[in-house]
Amino acid sequence: MTDDWKKRTRAVHAGTRRSQYGEVSEAIFLTQGFVYDSAEAAAARFENLGQDEFIYARYGNPTVAMFEERIAALEGAEDAFATASGMAAVNGALSSMLKAGDHVVSSRALFGSCLYILEEILTRYGVEVSFVDGIDLDQWRAAIRPDTRAVFLETISNPTLEVIDLSAVSDLAHGVGATVIVDNVFATPVFSRAFEMGADVVIYSATKHIDGQGRALGGVILGTRDFIRKTVEPYLKHTGGAMSPFTAWVMLKGLETLELRVRAQAATAQAVAEGLAGDARLARVIFPGLADHAQSGIIAAQMTGPGTVIALDLAGGRPAAFAMLNALRLVTISNNLGDAKSIITHPATTTHQRLSDAQRAHLGIGEGLLRLSVGLEDADDLLADLRRGLDAAGSPKS
Repeated sequence: MTDDWKKRTRAVHAGTRRSQYGEVSEAIFLTQGFVYDSAEAAAARFENLGQDEFIYARYGNPTVAMFEERIAALEGAEDAFATASGMAAVNGALSSMLKAGDHVVSSRALFGSCLYILEEILTRYGVEVSFVDGIDLDQWRAAIRPDTRAVFLETISNPTLEVIDLSAVSDLAHGVGATVIVDNVFATPVFSRAFEMGADVVIYSATKHIDGQGRALGGVILGTRDFIRKTVEPYLKHTGGAMSPFTAWVMLKGLETLELRVRAQAATAQAVAEGLAGDARLARVIFPGLADHAQSGIIAAQMTGPGTVIALDLAGGRPAAFAMLNALRLVTISNNLGDAKSIITHPATTTHQRLSDAQRAHLGIGEGLLRLSVGLEDADDLLADLRRGLDAAGSPKS
């Protein structure tokens, strides 16, 4: 039935399981285990687990299963596995399929924790990782080898908002049989066309837009049924990265309003970006919805909207950036994104502080760069607050 539904309908109804009580809102099954009518029934379930049968919450749970089915239907994936956090999803997708001697090619512009998994954890266990500048197809072409097992990238890089040509990278990877794994958080499930563009595995931090209200940590891995159930599930159920039932219920409620929230946030982000573009105190305003974005053609091809995040690069460097942050009254200083509340952070000293000065410089994460996640406030109020901050920052020469 869900195949005939549009995205907004799937986000409200897909995957629904009702108990004998016929509840309207999804039930929270706060249980870690399940009982069996007999010893024979227990043995049978462990031998051959049915589609709507459960053994232990680390393996699966009715509320979690509803979230998995709903997000899979929304994204257009065969299956999904919900995790305790976005980083549990990144680690689970990569670690479940890789072994010593495997080769991975990754874009260099990544969230700090993603870089840690690739640089520190996978290499510790004998996985070879090659890094490339994601927007340079020649570097992908040179780095991908016949023995490359996977490629990993953020479809929109954090925090400089570079957009990688996913279709072209997928073609290169598939040419050697490699799996394409993408962190799609900034594109959001609303504007995503990742599977259409060639991704094999899509990862979300559900903490961001899916919850979108600052309540719970969560993540999800989406892909083919074989990959999710034969590769990801065995790894995660034994290593303990599963989502809790209560979190799954929160995420289900988030999915019901996801499209309405994200579209409103993106429209406000567009207005804010356009309102700040050209301000002399800003060296750059980077937003996928602006015509001067370096990858505007790719954005039009692989996304149906611009997302909710803007990068502001203050010409006055760190002193100007900090002065602006400290003068804000409406926009909140925090390192999350995708929230109903507008949030701003200074990546060089927060989300990407573990990188060396040289690494940050190479990625374009300067001392004046701020990452702004636009929420549900009025655009005029946000612009007034941001201009107040820029007034406090002063001109580049002050």
